[in-house]
Amino acid sequence: MSRQIILIGDRVLIDPDRGEGATDAGLYLPQTVKEKEKVQTGTVVQTGPGYPVPDPVTLDQEPWLKGGKDKYFPLQARSGDYCIFLREHAVEIRYDRQKYLVVPHAAILALIRQDSL
Repeated sequence: MSRQIILIGDRVLIDPDRGEGATDAGLYLPQTVKEKEKVQTGTVVQTGPGYPVPDPVTLDQEPWLKGGKDKYFPLQARSGDYCIFLREHAVEIRYDRQKYLVVPHAAILALIRQDSL
């Protein structure tokens, strides 16, 4: 039986950067120091479906009575993007012996995307 992570709503699964990083002055900081910083970087692994958008036809009904498919406004982040995000909003999880962070899309400050030419 295969297992997979299914993200809900506007959540983004990030593979955080590991190892040491250099400061502007050329000092190398261990990972324990970087984890205390307010901003962190990593690679987007997976995103949730996006922000739920209510169906105007069923607004006057109870949400569980509607018969259509849910509609979502898609997220800007995509798998493979490099991102800068607010560490304080991240929730750490372990999956298949690897550490990931789940953050709300609103906690992402910037995305760096490779051009697909």
